[in-house]
Amino acid sequence: MKKIVLLFMAVLGCFAYSIAQNTKVTGTVMGDDGMPVIGATVVVKGQSSIGTSTDVDGKFTLNVPKGSVLSISYVGYKTFETPAVPNVKVTLQTDAQTVETVVVTGMTKMDKRLFTGASDQLNAEEILIGGVADVSRSLEGRSAGVSVQNVSSTFGTAPKIRVRGASSILGTSRPLWVVDGVIIEDVTEVSADDLSSGDAVTMISSAIAGLNADDIESINILKDGSATSIYGAKAMAGVIVITTKKGRPGTSKLTYMGEFTTRMKPDYGQYNVMNSQDQMNALQELNNKGFYRLSTTLRAKEYGIYGQMYNLINTYNATNGTFGLENTEAARNAYLRKAEYRNTDWFDLLFDNSVMMNHSVSFSTGTEKSSSYMSLSVLTDPGWYERSSVTRYTFNANTSFNILDNLKLSILGNGSYRKQEAPGTLGQTSNAVYGEIDREFDINPFSFAMNSSRALDPNEHYVRNYTSFNIFEELANNYMEINATDLRFQGELTWGIVPGLDFTSLASFRYTQTSMQHHIKDNSNQARAYREMADDVVRNNNSFLYKDPDQLNSLPVSILPNGGIYEKREYRAPSYTIRNALTWNKTFNNTHIIHMYGGMELTSVDRSNDWFRGWGLQYQNGEAAFYNYLAFKKSVEAGDDYFTLSNTRRRSAAFFALLNYSYKGRYSINGTFRYEGTNRLGMSTSARWLPTWNVGGSWNVHEEKFFKHLSKVMSHLSFKLSYSLTADAGPDYISNSTAIIKSFNTNYRPSANDKETGLEISTLGNDELTYEKKHELNIGMSAGFLNNAINLEVDAYWRNNFDLLGRTYTQGLGGEVNKYANVANMESQGVEFTLSTKNFNRKNFKWTTDFTFSWSRQTITDLEANCNVLNLVAGSGYSIEGYAPYSIFSYPFTGLDADGFPTFKMGDTVINKESNYSGINFQAGGATLKQLKYEGPSDPIYTGGFGNTFTWKGFRLNVFMTYGFGNVVRLTPTFKNSYSDFYAMSNEFKNRWTIPGDEKRTNIPVFVSQRQLNEYGSGNVRQGYTAYNYSSARIAKGDFIRMKEISLTYNFPKEWISKLRMDNLSLKVQVTNPFLIYADKALNGQDPEYAQAGGVSSPLARQFTFTLKFGF
Repeated sequence: MKKIVLLFMAVLGCFAYSIAQNTKVTGTVMGDDGMPVIGATVVVKGQSSIGTSTDVDGKFTLNVPKGSVLSISYVGYKTFETPAVPNVKVTLQTDAQTVETVVVTGMTKMDKRLFTGASDQLNAEEILIGGVADVSRSLEGRSAGVSVQNVSSTFGTAPKIRVRGASSILGTSRPLWVVDGVIIEDVTEVSADDLSSGDAVTMISSAIAGLNADDIESINILKDGSATSIYGAKAMAGVIVITTKKGRPGTSKLTYMGEFTTRMKPDYGQYNVMNSQDQMNALQELNNKGFYRLSTTLRAKEYGIYGQMYNLINTYNATNGTFGLENTEAARNAYLRKAEYRNTDWFDLLFDNSVMMNHSVSFSTGTEKSSSYMSLSVLTDPGWYERSSVTRYTFNANTSFNILDNLKLSILGNGSYRKQEAPGTLGQTSNAVYGEIDREFDINPFSFAMNSSRALDPNEHYVRNYTSFNIFEELANNYMEINATDLRFQGELTWGIVPGLDFTSLASFRYTQTSMQHHIKDNSNQARAYREMADDVVRNNNSFLYKDPDQLNSLPVSILPNGGIYEKREYRAPSYTIRNALTWNKTFNNTHIIHMYGGMELTSVDRSNDWFRGWGLQYQNGEAAFYNYLAFKKSVEAGDDYFTLSNTRRRSAAFFALLNYSYKGRYSINGTFRYEGTNRLGMSTSARWLPTWNVGGSWNVHEEKFFKHLSKVMSHLSFKLSYSLTADAGPDYISNSTAIIKSFNTNYRPSANDKETGLEISTLGNDELTYEKKHELNIGMSAGFLNNAINLEVDAYWRNNFDLLGRTYTQGLGGEVNKYANVANMESQGVEFTLSTKNFNRKNFKWTTDFTFSWSRQTITDLEANCNVLNLVAGSGYSIEGYAPYSIFSYPFTGLDADGFPTFKMGDTVINKESNYSGINFQAGGATLKQLKYEGPSDPIYTGGFGNTFTWKGFRLNVFMTYGFGNVVRLTPTFKNSYSDFYAMSNEFKNRWTIPGDEKRTNIPVFVSQRQLNEYGSGNVRQGYTAYNYSSARIAKGDFIRMKEISLTYNFPKEWISKLRMDNLSLKVQVTNPFLIYADKALNGQDPEYAQAGGVSSPLARQFTFTLKFGF
């Protein structure tokens, strides 16, 4: 027994001695670009049996004999040796350095040598534009193949982003946003057309409006199927991956960033608007042609100078016994002459040079056991114009804990709250009969300044909608309030099962709630319009009054005798993501490199939207409600909703796997598979689950032995090839469920007492409905020259989008003539080119250039279009077979006739005033569509950017331009059969037809006289002039080159600021959107990117930003 005890003690002593002789080493291996090296081999020099591999964060843990030397290697890098101390930080140097060494796909990270897809990694600090709070706007021109059109600059409005063109016809075609590995869902779905509409919903169309730009570390754009296939049936339109900042071990930093931005007021010199003298000359001609007579003008829906003159003539002051204006020729001429020289600058009155401020404070710290990053920010914007103020608060906390050597917990919490104002607006409407797109009660300040006569007195009240109107009074009494809350919590547990094999469990929950309140107060023009009945003429013509159909001889009456209107809309979208995955990184004999990633994912999104409109809220009497039953009666008879509630629930489950293999980093193959199902396609057993996949390969030529002979000229050279299938389930409102039944109020009963609720088929069922799909072939090349002084990347792709969703005609057996189905196919080709050069690289002076270029061509090869003429000729474009998506067409204009009227030719038919413009029909389809003239796509074919950065000592000058070519723009509709004296005219009218023979020198139509309107018919002439607005004469090229940014930064020398115990201090001055270098002259000042839609939309602002940054 004693021998056994002694033997046990001896073994225990030896074991204890061996432990005492071992050292536990933890470390991090980074590449020389600052990114972690995944799968690097870490071994004890001379004892290769003792070793491990780095994980996805470049970290490793290893027990080694005391006094050992570690040898750290990875294919493509120089081997590094370091003593085995408890904490090791290593930076490996590449033999043939590429632009990036790690690709972040959101779900996982992988070495770029194993990556076979097309992607761009952007450094947030270099590309984010100061004074632009929404980071999505900073992507324009930064990545080849990514088109960014800033259709509105209003905060919260998403730009129109296309990755390699449109991917759908009915869908949004917007890329997927992924932040810290989790998809960020849109608060509500907004289509591509709606983005340009100016409707209020566009203010919540940006999924990342609540993200503080200063929290962003990097942005990765995944463009082809190989890069996006891990997201399967969600990423057909591309993926934009945002990685936020994290704390780093061994450092503690406190950083402040302050941006102070002022926007320049728009200037009439930029735009095509008549001054007051030219305007009055035009109005005088119209007056001579029979318009602006006292009896008709005072009862018109709108009036300006002439109407106000007549109003003063008719206004008697009993106190002094005089009229507001003497009815003499001299007095009238004096009044009109004063207006002629008024030249009101509406831009100066409505816009402001107020200072927008964005303050951000962050703190980061870290040890070997934990790291944290926390930030707070506040953005305050008094508003560029009346009723456009924004206040946004954000917080972010990102903490990770190394609970055990092989167990790590990461917790992330962030949120934002936004309070915003906007001018009151209603939705955009279209009149298919006359081909007009309009918005009632539009008070958008930019649109008002562009469309209102400069002869008007800003202190006067004129008439719109039959009642008194002043823009400043209206903005004070008609406005919207937006309150948006966005909260997200995320936890991720990583367990290192064995070296190189990690299990990760992620759970994320997000809750968004947005409230939009529209206050239409008692004294607003909109509220007064519902009770204006100055005389019988106005009373019978005012469409906002109500005439009881059950009382045949009754007069129109007001449904709003007191108070105003209150509208409220709320959007809620709780969502969660749960993902479990295994990651295996292993390098065998420094030769065979394997990266495997696989797991499962569950996602849920519940969208709830509700809307309510209340009539008679008395804002001036304690917000007490005044109910009038006629408002409800009118709504019932018109079939309007009193309130609405919509709930959409989306569930999906997915299983995925990814395998990368590389031989010596030289030859790589890649395969991705994802099997996904969704409840939105649950009626079909064959459609509810969809496999998506990718196969790819790459050849890193610079890893070949023979490449050494080229190394003096070439730094690296790689080729890649991939083929994939990705998909998208389409908009939420389309599913393959049974027919969707909605309630409605019948409006065809003989008496109001007979009204009853009914049910009708809203959307026919289609159990064959399935995913939209896309096959994509991508071929790419990456090369570096002269020690990476020149870096070149080229990609070419071919896409086949099929089973795209659209409407198709039915036989009518289900009670509807059409339904949603997979009816369309589309082909795309494109080339992308990125060139980065280091032109000078001296100690004190550096000059770098970045140039991106992309070309894409898309053709719809199969689609049974369900559209009319107005769809095709409107500025947003439409998709039909044989053409690019969202193409624009025109009525073929053939010139002016001898009287200055526009003429057209449809096929062999000449259309003019003599034919009563009978061939103009905006509701027509079928053969009529083929007679229209194709103008081109509304999206640019060529896009890119060109930037130069000059660094001299502590100064950094950045000059960046963006461009787009190949698309067309519909000029703003301006011409009418008659013109109100309230609205402005464009300078084009100065070149209008005035006398016979002018048709040979101009294409601007004549001012139609009252006699001609009576002779040819007002409605007919209206059709003709509207057709002219949508004719080939009113098209311009959308080509542009824009100076996007000029900035100068000064970084103070460390020896200067070290005395203040500062780590860094920098000042930056920047001008954004200073000018257009080139645009088509036919645009006449119209911005080729901005869709002038009124509502809540805003043009791009020319702004100056001062940025202060310092850290301790």
